[in-house]
Amino acid sequence: MQERVDRFTAPDGTRLRVGDAGDGPGPTLVLVHGWSQDLRTWDRVVDDLRRTGLTSRIVRYDHRGHGGSDAAPEGTATIGTAADDLAALLADRVPDGPLVLAGHSMGGMTLMALAERHPRLVAERVVGVAFVATAADGMDRLDLGMPGRRGEVVGRIEHALGPQVARLGHRAPAGEIGDVGRAGGARPRARATLLAPTVRALVFGHHPRRADVLSVAEQALAAHPPTVAAFRASIGEHRRRAALAVLAGTPSVVLVGDRDRLCPQRHARAIAATLPDARIVLLPGAGHMINLERADEVAAHVAGLLATPAGPIDVIPQEDTARVGARA
Repeated sequence: MQERVDRFTAPDGTRLRVGDAGDGPGPTLVLVHGWSQDLRTWDRVVDDLRRTGLTSRIVRYDHRGHGGSDAAPEGTATIGTAADDLAALLADRVPDGPLVLAGHSMGGMTLMALAERHPRLVAERVVGVAFVATAADGMDRLDLGMPGRRGEVVGRIEHALGPQVARLGHRAPAGEIGDVGRAGGARPRARATLLAPTVRALVFGHHPRRADVLSVAEQALAAHPPTVAAFRASIGEHRRRAALAVLAGTPSVVLVGDRDRLCPQRHARAIAATLPDARIVLLPGAGHMINLERADEVAAHVAGLLATPAGPIDVIPQEDTARVGARA
C-alpha cells in the first residue's frame, strides 16, 4: 500500500513530515514516535499491520526537530507544543471520525498532553489508545535500571550531559519511510555504526537485529541537536498522570519490555493504575524499542484496539511468579 509523504505546516509555521496511507473502514490510526527518533520507528509495526490485511488509514509524522521536520523554533520544543502540533495536524488531515492513538516513549507523553490540553477532542473522538514504553511522570532523572548509589550517579551524569547535546554537530539527512536498517548515506551510516554499541546497551533488550540498532542510531543523528536537548528538558518536567482521567473508560493498552532501562515497568504500572480498564502487557526480554524488537506483538495489540478491544487482564510481576506457583 503506497504511503503518501508530504509536509504539514503547524500554526507557528514549522513544517512537519507526514506519512499517510489507507482508506479502509474503521478508525484512523495515528502513530506518534519517541524522543530523538522519527516516523520510521513505526515501520515494522505498520508492515505487520498491513500483512494482516488491515486497510485502515494510518497517519504518522515527525515531531518538530526530528526526521524530516523543521527544527523547533526557540522555546517550542516542549511536550505541550508537540500535543498542540498533533491537535492541529488532526484538525487539518483527519477532521472527523474515530481515532486510535499509539504513542511510543515521548509519543505516549504527547498523547497525555493532548488529553490535558485538548480534552474535548480526546473525549469525543478517541476510541482506543496504546501507551508504548512510556511514562506519566518521574522522568526528571534516569537511573538506567541501576539501583542505589550507582543509579543516583548515572542520573546526575545524564542530567549534566543534557545541555551538551545542543552543541553537537549538524543533523544527518532524514531517512525515507520504510528504510529500517538501510543506509542514509555513507556518512550517516559510519556515524551510526560508531553510535550503535551505546544505542544497543541503552534501549534494546536481548538479541536485537543489527538493522534495528543502526536505524535507531541513524534516526537520532537525523534529529536537530538543540531541539532534542530542549525536548529532554521538557520530558523531565512531564507530570501528566492526572490528564489520564480524560481517557477513563477508553479501551487502552499499556506495553512495556522487562528490559526497558528508560521507562521501566513501574511507569507502565502507574499508568495502568490510573486507567483501571487498561490492559497491561509485559514483554519479556524486550527493551525500550519494543515497536522494533517486538513489532508483531505491538501490532497485534494495536489491531485489537482498531477492531474489538479486549478486556482488562492481570500481569504478574516476574518477581512474584515463584510465589504464585508455590501457592497453586
